[in-house]
Amino acid sequence: MRKVKIIGAGLAGAEAAYYLAEKGISVDLFDIKPKKFTPAHHNENYAELVCSNSLKSNDVYGNACGLLKEEMRLLGSMVISVADQTRVPAGNALAVDREKFASIITEKLKNHKNINIYSEEVTEIDFDEYTIIASGPLTTDTLSQSISKIVGDGLSFFDASAPIVDFESIDMDNAFFGDRYDKGNGDHINCPMDKEQYLEFIDALRGAKRAELHGFESTAVFEGCMPIEVMAERGIDTLRFGPLKPVGLTNPKTGRWAYACLQLRKEDENGNMYNLVGFQTNLLWGEQKRVFSIIPALKRAEFLRYGVMHRNTFINSPKFLNIDYSLKDYPKTFFAGQITGVEGYVESAASGLMSAIYLERKIKGKKEVYISDTTVLGALARYITTENKDFEPMNANFGVLPPLNRVVKDKAQRKNALAERSLESVSEFIKEINND
Repeated sequence: MRKVKIIGAGLAGAEAAYYLAEKGISVDLFDIKPKKFTPAHHNENYAELVCSNSLKSNDVYGNACGLLKEEMRLLGSMVISVADQTRVPAGNALAVDREKFASIITEKLKNHKNINIYSEEVTEIDFDEYTIIASGPLTTDTLSQSISKIVGDGLSFFDASAPIVDFESIDMDNAFFGDRYDKGNGDHINCPMDKEQYLEFIDALRGAKRAELHGFESTAVFEGCMPIEVMAERGIDTLRFGPLKPVGLTNPKTGRWAYACLQLRKEDENGNMYNLVGFQTNLLWGEQKRVFSIIPALKRAEFLRYGVMHRNTFINSPKFLNIDYSLKDYPKTFFAGQITGVEGYVESAASGLMSAIYLERKIKGKKEVYISDTTVLGALARYITTENKDFEPMNANFGVLPPLNRVVKDKAQRKNALAERSLESVSEFIKEINND
């Protein structure tokens, strides 16, 4: 029987292991539990939900993560099936009883005839055997060193990401395109503030609530990438000489530089998403929405991703991974989960599912078939494997999807159309992979 080694029994590893086992492939699943635990894990069961017990919205047509879950359901996702089975009341969100959720997944893995579980740390990678590395955001130091031999300095240990907003939600009456001193192609969006607006923003920023750092996430880690709320504490004008520096940004509506100015940088090729340049932050998500919306151009901004600063081991996937999650230089070695640069519970499981689908086809010599990037599953894979010198982890959002081939002005109708297109693409993909 063909065999695959999977490193890590979190959501991605569990999903991949179960899919492959169901396809008749023998799986050797390695995890340090229960002999050892990462600083964030405490439960002996696999697929432990470390933070929230919510897998976010279940709204298929109005939320990208809800759509992603439905795509996974159609493909037979074990993780989403167990989540549906262990659901607890949480409005429109898919929240689970985390103990039952992890327990059922663990039993499924332990009781499967094609899965052998080993409670030990993997320290070296054998490129001659089929492998999926799904070791998660807290990959052990020893395995990280082994991965570093492959990717060199393309391995990050901490994630300090600025928020991303939907382009269509930016108030362009209070913003303008242009680069500093007109050097460039005018790709940045500039969000000016006058003195009164700036001082209001600084006051709100200084008083905003922050996310709690865990013991293994020392504040010293972020000195090379200082949160803006820390900058604000160091002086009233610190941000005006940093990420809100207005010099060289002439507003065509006034002919002058503003008192302060935030720049937004295009995050994707289509210009659906824009990054708040230099706005790495450790504020709570609700506080980010409240405080950043004080900036006039962002007063109605839709945040596709909030800023995060936490321990998160991930590779520079655009440089090293193929669209099927395999390494470019080592086609038998795959990555899955947050270590690839996807962000979130569902996104991690999704990458595990897709890497397993592609690996099963490779092992059995089937033709190469890839899911369309008109699906959230495909769009996330495209995002993390597309050249990006400022690569940062990404979660599911409608901004990663390519635009429709027709204009739909109403946002709700547009999301509905994107979802319908996505589900049609998943159905087509299922037909393709079932034909052989």
